[in-house]
Parts: sequence; C-alpha cells; structure tokens
Amino acid sequence: MMNWLRTNKYAAMLLALVRLYVGYEWFTAGWHKITGAKPFDATGYLTNAIAKPVLETGTTDLVYPNYVAFLKHFALPNVKLFNLIVPWGELLVGLGLILGCLTTAAIFFGLLMNLMYMLAGTVSTNPWLFFLGAFIVAAGANAGKFGVDYAVLPFLHKWFDKVWERMFHKPRGRLTH
Repeated sequence: MMNWLRTNKYAAMLLALVRLYVGYEWFTAGWHKITGAKPFDATGYLTNAIAKPVLETGTTDLVYPNYVAFLKHFALPNVKLFNLIVPWGELLVGLGLILGCLTTAAIFFGLLMNLMYMLAGTVSTNPWLFFLGAFIVAAGANAGKFGVDYAVLPFLHKWFDKVWERMFHKPRGRLTH
C-alpha cells in the first residue's frame, strides 16, 4: 500500500484531488480570517480552551495539561503573534496544497495546526482533515507530482546537494608553511 501511495501515477492523481480538497478547506479558512469584517482575534478561542480544557471522562483531570499550560503561559500572552500566524498559516498551507508546491511541508504544518485545534478540544472538521492529511504526508513527493513540486523539488534537491557538498565535503588542500 505504501509503495503504491508513494510511487503510482494513479495514486498521484487521486492524491491531487484529496490535496485540492484539503487545500481549499485550509485556504478558505485562512482567507475568511484575513478578509473578515472584524480582524481575526484568537483571544476568545484561547481563553475558552484554557477555561474549558479537555477533561478525563468522569473526573476533573486534564487530558493534556502541558498543552493547557502552553496556551495559558505562551499563546495567550502572545496572542498578537497568534493573530498573525494562524490566518496566514492556514492560507499558506491551503495555497501550498492547491498549487502542489512544497506539498509535504504544507501538509506537515496543516497537520500540526489540526492537532493543536484538537488538543484544545475543537472537533469540527479537524479529524477529517487530519485523516486526509495523513495520506498526503504518507505519499511524500508523489502527492505533489501533479503540481508545482514536479518542477520545484528537482531544483531544491540540486541546490541542497550543492550546499551539502560545500559544507561537509570540502576538498583538502595542501598544507603550506
């Protein structure tokens, strides 16, 4: 199954459709936050996620205490930063997936955002997008085969090879005294 997902051209076509759907969902979510009548503000969401965290069934024990601490002590005090990176992150993840450009990186950050939303207790479409995103990330470069990755990845591969060669395989010159 993994080999088929990572190498087959029919899998790449199917993945392109999945990629377009997931990308559209991310792009529109970010677009609505950026162009909305009121500026996006995550303060209410973060405050609610802290006040009503995910609890263990039948108890008052937090399921994700470290994540609640992160929200309380980092995210909420830096809400202006999150007001910038959440909508633009969603928009750029969507754009990357729609264009098939840096697909694996785009879906990685999309999955990361999905996970953060689910840890905060937001269900919505996040589990569905996470499930579909898992197929995209498992497919690797084949997910962007019918997209900009077809041209970009070989270029990046050559560039990184040159950088790697310069950094770690420097020719040794003769010693001079």
